[in-house]
Amino acid sequence: MINNTAKYTLKIKNEAKRLGFLSCGISRAAFLEDEAPRLEKWLNQNMHGEMRYMENHFDKRLDPTKLVEGSKSVVSLLLNYFPSEVQNSESYKISKYAYGTDYHFVIKDKLKSLLHFIQEEIGEVNGRAFVDSAPVLDKAWAAKSGLGWIGKHSNLLTQQVGSFYFIAELIIDLELEYDTPVTDHCGTCTACIDACPTEAITEPYVVDGSKCISYFTIELKENIPSEFKGQFNDWMFGCDICQDVCPWNRFSKSHAEPLFNPHPELLAMTKKDWEEITEDTFKKVFKKSAVKRTKFSGLKRNIKFLKE
Repeated sequence: MINNTAKYTLKIKNEAKRLGFLSCGISRAAFLEDEAPRLEKWLNQNMHGEMRYMENHFDKRLDPTKLVEGSKSVVSLLLNYFPSEVQNSESYKISKYAYGTDYHFVIKDKLKSLLHFIQEEIGEVNGRAFVDSAPVLDKAWAAKSGLGWIGKHSNLLTQQVGSFYFIAELIIDLELEYDTPVTDHCGTCTACIDACPTEAITEPYVVDGSKCISYFTIELKENIPSEFKGQFNDWMFGCDICQDVCPWNRFSKSHAEPLFNPHPELLAMTKKDWEEITEDTFKKVFKKSAVKRTKFSGLKRNIKFLKE
């Protein structure tokens, strides 16, 4: 006879699949001992640059029971965003994750549905949904729950589908069956380290966030330091270089989420179109996109930096 814990675990994983998640792994909600010294060192070396929010809630980042009282399980979920088509080669580039509707909205709705399902099917379960907007170490939890290993570029990797997916969590006060981590399959490969134009991957598994093109084009609000001129390879919002060169991403498959499909105008735009973009076009093309984070002025700043 299957016990309730196993039965509930299976129900949750099946529903996650039905909702379109790529995979679902579960780990015990407990203090992340291995991550604590790593995070502390990273912050002390100022690798977060102007992302001061990374310094906040240090304890909550490492201990889910401080985020959800009485929590027992961290349910980690992956949602594929690899596109079937990319921008034309004569364009300034946007990270693939930002092609369609802002993932925060898409995933939050799916997580709410999953939590609602758990409460309907299992009973009174309390929990919270997290999508990259609270102090949760997404990649650490996903790795702990067996969804992949953290690669040398510090992204989560799987042998089956590479790394082009979002990570999200439900932290709930329900005991479940827990998965175990998988082994690292980066081997001696240094493709991501060798390809990073700003040398942001300072050593295997360590990324200096303050040198990353994604940081400069999205997070940094001031002017981009002039010493990085000519190093951005036409990336104007985010950067996919370390993922594009990763051999495991040969196995990426196109997503099946209509909301992640790009605005029709996006893929056809040329450098000239971007240089002449108006605020109205920006609002139309990026109406519900994550690109809105950088604002029209930020995108113009980035394009100007690439042109000079």
